[in-house]
Amino acid sequence: MIGRKLAFFVQRYNVCEIDLSAIRHNVGVMRAHVAGGAKFLAVVKADAYGHGAVPVARAALEAGADMLAVAIPEEGIELRRAALDAPILVLGGIGAWAAEAVVAGDLTQVVFDEEIIRALSAAGEKLGRTAKVHVKLDTGMNRIGVRTAQEAQALVRLIDSLPGIELTGCFTHMATADEDDQAGTLLQIERFRELCEAVGQVHPGRITRHAANTASIFRYPQAHADMVRGGIALYGYPPVPEAEGLRPAMRWVTRAVYVKTIAPGDRVSYGGLFTAQRETRVMTLPVGYADGYRRGLTGKGCVLVRGRRAPILGRVCMDQIMVDVTDIPGAQAGDEAVLLGAQGEDCISAQEMADWLGTISYEVVCSPSKRVPRVYMD
Repeated sequence: MIGRKLAFFVQRYNVCEIDLSAIRHNVGVMRAHVAGGAKFLAVVKADAYGHGAVPVARAALEAGADMLAVAIPEEGIELRRAALDAPILVLGGIGAWAAEAVVAGDLTQVVFDEEIIRALSAAGEKLGRTAKVHVKLDTGMNRIGVRTAQEAQALVRLIDSLPGIELTGCFTHMATADEDDQAGTLLQIERFRELCEAVGQVHPGRITRHAANTASIFRYPQAHADMVRGGIALYGYPPVPEAEGLRPAMRWVTRAVYVKTIAPGDRVSYGGLFTAQRETRVMTLPVGYADGYRRGLTGKGCVLVRGRRAPILGRVCMDQIMVDVTDIPGAQAGDEAVLLGAQGEDCISAQEMADWLGTISYEVVCSPSKRVPRVYMD
């Protein structure tokens, strides 16, 4: 619910309620599956998958996360400005011009080419600090990373030969761990073992090895190595059936601004795609695609009003949608409408909305725009 303080700066009731107790719970669920005492890294990139990076990161650390991961340095710097001092891994590549910002922010940077390694070394020397790096090993994703033992060893030798830089880890990413066919993942796990062995041949010191993404946490204990990375399950969505007991952390709600009755033959919204076949009660909600409620939900989606499903009528507009409340007795302006999450005994999950859109739950929870305030609850 929106409290008094929030009402001072939110004039339109259209918010994402974020349950931080669900975040902590989901960390516990994943950690319970971790084999061999491996550490737990919480992935909070993309503003914590739309949930808000700083509050989610704090909740994950409170629940026992050992490290955080972001996609770009800017996301890591945001966490540092919020006084979070946990280790932070930048998962994406950078340009040489970003090296000083990475080192100044005490961020651990993924590396896979000589230029960036030298830039980070120079930045470390200039700032009087040590650039920490993890070498990315490409075992089959074919996105970023070195593919051969020779390439990996060459980068590790270079890092070890330079001042101002330290190798603290190496890792890979699973491409098909959430699919039924396990052959590809098992091949990646074996390839990762071989590449880690090659790294160890030229770098005798202890480093953190990690390969397990969220699906692998639940399916492939042999991939847990020294650390696992929890992503989508942190937010309550299972990438595989084995991921049981998770709690969705996001609930997107708004309130109706208007309810009217239209006659048979009346049309609704742009292009008149919907034509009433009966006397229809139309509820207007102050949310649209500018808020991240996707236009692709036109003719497919629904919301919850008084615990019942109200289908979208006509096209989703930039700032408003209309829904059918004809069969919901008493529905009126001011009623809460749930776009994502539970109301009463029903629930619209991110996976269900993803199915309507032909996408994945990850994209759905990332969709609510900055125009939709996040409200945090414990």
